[in-house]
Amino acid sequence: MRDRLGTTRPTDAVTARHPALRAALRLWLTTVYVILLTVTASWLANESHAARARFVRHNSSNVHHMEVGKWWTMFTSGLVVDGVPAWAGIAAVAVALGLAEWRWGPARAGAVFAFGHLGATLLTEGAMWVMVTARIPGALSRARDVGISYGLVATVACLLALGPRPLRRYGLSALASALATAWAVDQQLADAGHLVALGLGVLASRTAWVRARALGTPDSGPGADPDREPAHSSGRRP
Repeated sequence: MRDRLGTTRPTDAVTARHPALRAALRLWLTTVYVILLTVTASWLANESHAARARFVRHNSSNVHHMEVGKWWTMFTSGLVVDGVPAWAGIAAVAVALGLAEWRWGPARAGAVFAFGHLGATLLTEGAMWVMVTARIPGALSRARDVGISYGLVATVACLLALGPRPLRRYGLSALASALATAWAVDQQLADAGHLVALGLGVLASRTAWVRARALGTPDSGPGADPDREPAHSSGRRP
């Protein structure tokens, strides 16, 4: 009867039978990004070593590319999984960004990830530009700088900072200790960028826009989220 009256749609029936499809539609931002990372990693895996090195070189968000106006490398650098096996990096993004999107929605999850990726890139490359300008030994204007790690660290840090108290206290401290140890041992640009991304993720967790959705408190002002369900102290539906 409901089908005759047109109260159900074919797509609703399809998604009801396929939970994975329903989850992919809800987590569309994570799904799209994971597909892009997978396609890029698959294409690079089929290229020669020289071709992969050339692709990474042309898409690194370093001082030289900023000086010549190739600002688009700040975005394309986030399509390359570097430093870890591609499957591990893609899986980490799927879990962290997917959890953030599930909890906060695509706009907030994407904003936190982009804030960490772009913010850490600008700050680290800005510091490198100062070092290059001051002719400090070891400063490189054409440094290799690609990867998903800045956005990933910022998203994980934001999730931990907005989690339960034990997670905030111990999880965030453990992440900070691990990243600080990595920087102390290697002292690479990316290691410093990870610590910057950690700070940016914690900073994002303090913004009212993210906290309102994560903690279930009402938004205030014209930027309120109209489709958010109000919080109820009893934990029951009205």
